Amino acid sequence: MDRDSSNPRLSLAHDWLVGYRGGEGVLDCHARLIARDWPRNEPTRIYTMFDNGKTITPAIDRLPRTVSFLNRVPGADWARRWLLPLYHAGMADLSRKVACDHARDPIDLVLSSSSAAIHALRVPEGVRHVCVCFTPPRYLWELGDQYSQGLMGVGLRVCSPVLRRLDYRAAQDVTTYIAISTVTQERIRKFYNRDSQIVFPPVRTEYFTPGGADDLNAEDAAKLASLPSGFLFYIGALEPYKKAELAVEAAERLKRPLVVAGSGSQLNRLREMTRGSKYITLLGRVSDPLLRALYRRSDALLFPQLEDFGIVALEAQACGTPVVAFGVGGSLDTVIDGQSGVFFREQTAESLAEAIGRCPEKATVGEACRRNAERFSEEANFIAMRRVIRESLGSDTARSS
Repeated sequence: MDRDSSNPRLSLAHDWLVGYRGGEGVLDCHARLIARDWPRNEPTRIYTMFDNGKTITPAIDRLPRTVSFLNRVPGADWARRWLLPLYHAGMADLSRKVACDHARDPIDLVLSSSSAAIHALRVPEGVRHVCVCFTPPRYLWELGDQYSQGLMGVGLRVCSPVLRRLDYRAAQDVTTYIAISTVTQERIRKFYNRDSQIVFPPVRTEYFTPGGADDLNAEDAAKLASLPSGFLFYIGALEPYKKAELAVEAAERLKRPLVVAGSGSQLNRLREMTRGSKYITLLGRVSDPLLRALYRRSDALLFPQLEDFGIVALEAQACGTPVVAFGVGGSLDTVIDGQSGVFFREQTAESLAEAIGRCPEKATVGEACRRNAERFSEEANFIAMRRVIRESLGSDTARSS
């Protein structure tokens, strides 16, 4: 079949569609960019291992999905991590489905976004595969306390040598790797022996701004009104690696108010830690308008975890709020030490508390925070990804075969 080089056919791939987090924000931008710059008579298709059918974003929700056979496993939504040994089979199934679709209507490029297995999607000969890699899967390459406990940890230790070989082999077939940060670029080189370009994930700087109406409903307005003035802020999934307890312990040491937003497996533990505290407020999950209002009113965002990138650190800066960040990983790309926040070097409450004391006043660095965040806008991401896609489409050969 002849291809229309002026309007190539692009498809998307994503590990799973089960809710909205940072990865889905990247996928949403990819969907909108393709719809704007490379329109076709039919919507772009998304290939994914799991899809629970929940609403994610309008741009993603309008697209047809092709799922692997793993999605038919009873309880696959909540048990998908237990199906890890079957991911390779799931990717083989998806690869066959891509080949069938390609035979009917040739695909020119697949744009995947991966932190698990979707980068292993094998595309037909001549098709480009551009992979935006959040990180090579940690459960294979960086086995630590988070993955080594219990029955799942035993299974990983038994299966990981074989799964690592399969993962490395699959990585060699990707045409172009895009890293989301310097630390991810280093991991791609270390684990896959592949070069990559860095394209930072998009931040909604047009929504997260220092000023403007909060647009809160009555319930959120009441929550905001109940908070003390001049508080520290933590937002994130309440999971062990996010280290929210360090933020709590540091605030208690300093006797400073701290507002914690988010939910997860550590929520009950934090409730026990903060029972009777005069300084800690746990809000649970919050809406986008309330989140924006919290960024705007907080003195500083506490960012005690190691992240591959860390969208919330830039959302806070977009609202003019400095960040007290653990000085490793994605923070090295997103926070300017001494200008838009400060780093602490040891992942302890003591080190975090000391850094809070060094954090510049919001009134003096608000403009610098905003300028830094604007470098990561959605439009900046569009420009960079448009260039990557056009360069890949214009290359003579695809790496995959």
